[in-house]
Amino acid sequence: MSSKGGGPLSRDAPAQTGVDIETTFAVQHLLARYIQALDDDRLEAWPEFFTESCRYLVTTADNLAQGMPLGLIYATSRAMLRDRVRSLRDANVYEAQRYRHVIAAPVIERGDGGLIRAQTGFMVARIMHTGETMLFVTGRYDDRILLAGPDAPRFVEKLVVLDSRVIDTLLAIPI
Repeated sequence: MSSKGGGPLSRDAPAQTGVDIETTFAVQHLLARYIQALDDDRLEAWPEFFTESCRYLVTTADNLAQGMPLGLIYATSRAMLRDRVRSLRDANVYEAQRYRHVIAAPVIERGDGGLIRAQTGFMVARIMHTGETMLFVTGRYDDRILLAGPDAPRFVEKLVVLDSRVIDTLLAIPI
């Protein structure tokens, strides 16, 4: 697959994806449930959308284009995601807020090793405890998804690529 344009999926021509309607619905359903858990503040459910050995990275399009491996949030296992939720609930201090995601239809292709690759644009509004609502971030998800097996469907990798390199406040809640 081409990475032209900064993403894993080719933007040059319509892809011959070989993805059937059942696969498309499975990916869309996984994304919808993922977003719903975050937007409903069910953060304890968030790690369950990932395989035990996974990768979750929030980075910027600039960092990605420059090959910079560090991210704003980085985890390499479901256990690390659970620890993040535990710290958000028990240790971190941040202003009360919640998110509302709007996502585009995913562009889906078959990937290596039987995995599915999906690229999905998103916008996230942040709603503060005062009721103030603002556009918080925009970007795309570059996902590798396991659709077969007892632990499926799950994200093997979720790369969250933010369009802007500037975030006006603490990024506490997963995107």
